[in-house]
Amino acid sequence: MSGVSALTRRHATELETISVTVPDEAVDAYESALGTVCTTVGIFEADDTQTVWRVEGVKDVGFGEAALVGALALAAAATGIDAPLLRSRTEAEGWLARTYESFPEQRIGQRFVVRGTHLAEAERHDGRITLTLDAGIAFGSGEHGSTRGCLRALEGMAHRKPRRILDLGCGSGILAMGAAALLRRRVLAVDIEPWSVRVAAQNAALNGLAPLVACRFGNGWRTPDIRRGIVGQPGPRGGEYDLVFANILARPLCQMARDLSARLAPGGTAILAGLLDTQVRMVLAAHRRQGLRLERRLREGDWATLVLRKAG
Repeated sequence: MSGVSALTRRHATELETISVTVPDEAVDAYESALGTVCTTVGIFEADDTQTVWRVEGVKDVGFGEAALVGALALAAAATGIDAPLLRSRTEAEGWLARTYESFPEQRIGQRFVVRGTHLAEAERHDGRITLTLDAGIAFGSGEHGSTRGCLRALEGMAHRKPRRILDLGCGSGILAMGAAALLRRRVLAVDIEPWSVRVAAQNAALNGLAPLVACRFGNGWRTPDIRRGIVGQPGPRGGEYDLVFANILARPLCQMARDLSARLAPGGTAILAGLLDTQVRMVLAAHRRQGLRLERRLREGDWATLVLRKAG
């Protein structure tokens, strides 16, 4: 089934866009809340301060109202921020057209091409790895600076040949797929959103990478499959990883620094993203306190990607 025909049927009913505007410490909770009922969720700068964000999702009109009310109440209780929900009607055909228009083929770094399923098949060229995603559900599509930065950082990992690889907060699975295709290793892809896990598994199958990408539902480092080290050959160190992607947000990255250091194998590498360039100092300080050192810093617009290394 093509991505276009599937989306046409999926959104034959009337759509609406729902959104909240929140400070950065509440983004994660409200993104999760909207994700319970929305087929796609995006995060956008709400002003020039880069500390207030609009979290926006698209859903069928009338779908999941009770679940949405409950999820928003939980987000408000967890963050102490009661953000009003805004709604606007969205034409399905217009939304699809805008989505397709905003997702052209993208060359990223020296090794990757990211394409939507709505694009005609193109010749492979320059020895690049092509990653194909459904544009209608393409959160983590390679357009965002943090995703692009992670793929560029990944290019520098090929010579190290990491065996145990984890994509924490995998979203669409684009980073897990990029690592699997470039390094030809199995990758464990974990996300706290069931929808993301399903989409990542579908994308891995679409790209012929299902045997190499294991998609699992879980809550960060507490995920049992992460602790067991189910992917590859964990060896005597159990659930330790040679390469970890964490493309999340700055504050959660800081909170998870200790767990990351504990689960990173000696000599291992962590690629961190989802942080603004103005937040680099905060994130770096949290990880340096856990013994990790900065190896490389990449920038894509206002967004930064950090490559950290653990002593061998």
